[in-house]
Amino acid sequence: MLSLEQGKPLFALVDCNNFYCSCERVFNPKLENRPVVVLSNNDGCAIARSNEAKALGIRMGEPWFKLRDLVKHHGIVGLSSNYTLYGDMSQRVMQVLRGFTPDVEVYSIDESFLRIERMRRLWPSYTDMGQAIRARVRQWTGIPVCVGIGPTKTLAKLANHIAKKNPQFDGVFDLASYRPAQLDALLAKIDVGEVWGVGRRIAERLKHAGIHTVQDLRLMSPKVVRAHFSVVMERTVSELQGVPCLELEDIAPPKKQIVSSKSFGEMVASLEELSEALSSYVTRAAEKLREQGSVCGALQVFVMTNQFRTDGAQYSNGIVIPLPNPSNNTLDLVQAALFGLKAIYRRGYLYKKTGVMLLDLAPAGQTQASLFDPLEEQAKHSDALMSVLDGLNRKFGRDTLCVAASGTTRRWVAKAENKTPCYTTRWGELPKAFAR
Repeated sequence: MLSLEQGKPLFALVDCNNFYCSCERVFNPKLENRPVVVLSNNDGCAIARSNEAKALGIRMGEPWFKLRDLVKHHGIVGLSSNYTLYGDMSQRVMQVLRGFTPDVEVYSIDESFLRIERMRRLWPSYTDMGQAIRARVRQWTGIPVCVGIGPTKTLAKLANHIAKKNPQFDGVFDLASYRPAQLDALLAKIDVGEVWGVGRRIAERLKHAGIHTVQDLRLMSPKVVRAHFSVVMERTVSELQGVPCLELEDIAPPKKQIVSSKSFGEMVASLEELSEALSSYVTRAAEKLREQGSVCGALQVFVMTNQFRTDGAQYSNGIVIPLPNPSNNTLDLVQAALFGLKAIYRRGYLYKKTGVMLLDLAPAGQTQASLFDPLEEQAKHSDALMSVLDGLNRKFGRDTLCVAASGTTRRWVAKAENKTPCYTTRWGELPKAFAR
């Protein structure tokens, strides 16, 4: 039996439903009740599907070109991914959630954990609070969400799954308030692979050991699970039994590596175009580096051809470039990346992809000084320059200011033939309303 003791934590997991598709529907109501698929870079495969598209059997990762017959017979709408729109809508949703509690952990672009036990007196029940969250997010942003509530993060995640899959709960499931016998029966019907942190391989091992459902795993001894699996699985079982092992992270921990890379819209052969693409990707990575207040001590550059094409020669290579001084300055990182690219570039190949990985990340201002560090005034100038660069790009839009090495024509940019406008972040793409 799960019970909530006074002062013990209680978590809510708020998850946006079919988030990318829902963002598109906010600004195009004609997409409601139609099968919608959002595609990956270069309009390659499905990365988001509306419920109507899922009902047609479209799987995650399904190549778009294989869906032509379904598109013709069922009127499926395929849209290029619009990450600028999705990112801004995500921030709006998270801001609404912070109106319910200050304790919010943004887990992903469409999910957040909330600590809600201190808010209990504001609502007749936690289910009522969950319904209020759903109503406010939908009214203020247009995005539908489901809410799962439980005494641990793993149980809240599971409760959210139950809320989504069972319409009788109307999008909110408070696991702690459910009758124990009914809860046992419900968990006995859910595949063990639905537990947060249980991947496909672990699920197969669990089933081989006779653990097929969430209830089977929940009844296991944590120590036995640790002996046969890992300490991570021990924590998962403890969390399923109502013992909190995972704290709320108010601030996401800094990334240990930052990668920026995309496949090209067209094959690239020249060093010039590869340099333009790589400079653009390094610029993105440097922005993320500064956002988390870090510097990097080295970077890895890589290139590759299309391994799936058999009509041309294949080549891939990479190189790590150590920096003389840890930096988050875009100009320094671009210069180092282009130096590495020249070392691994080979003529005569059609390249499909290039990218950069920032390595050896550390908090800015806490790295060990070098005898060859720039003068203090030069360092201050670098920080001020990057601050101005980021500020202008935030205010007026990405690439308002950019390094000249990233080019202007950008033939290599990924295909996005069905991309919708950036309704919320660009003045020229604001939605238009017409009155009769």
